[in-house]
Amino acid sequence: MPLTTSSRPTGHPGYSETLPGLEESAEAARKLVRTALATWHLDELTDAGTLVVTELVANAVKHTNARHIRVVVSRPSERFVRIGVVDRARVMPEMTKPGDDLMTCGRGLLLIDALAERWGTDMYRWGKQVWAELFCRPAA
Repeated sequence: MPLTTSSRPTGHPGYSETLPGLEESAEAARKLVRTALATWHLDELTDAGTLVVTELVANAVKHTNARHIRVVVSRPSERFVRIGVVDRARVMPEMTKPGDDLMTCGRGLLLIDALAERWGTDMYRWGKQVWAELFCRPAA
């Protein structure tokens, strides 16, 4: 699957890609995150960033019937990289509760919570974006 990216012309550079609402889209999402982080010389965030986007995509695919999702990687400030997945469902993500069976599923948001400085959901009239922000050191 070819991956095309473009930087936003204003504000902090950002990358986004609309992908099919399929598990296989996680691979293209990881490539987008790696491309953005390499462009910004933030290679030290690659492992965490690719794991975060994999879990965000998996949640969007599993818990919505979205035909398409949009992966967004941006720099809201010098200190953070934001990785988000947009879908058309208005169902809020739920963190696994203590005592839930975590052997086969339910660990996604727990992993995101452990890796990210912060995470959340932005609700829109037509859907939502679930995002996570990774801390990065500002350039010297």
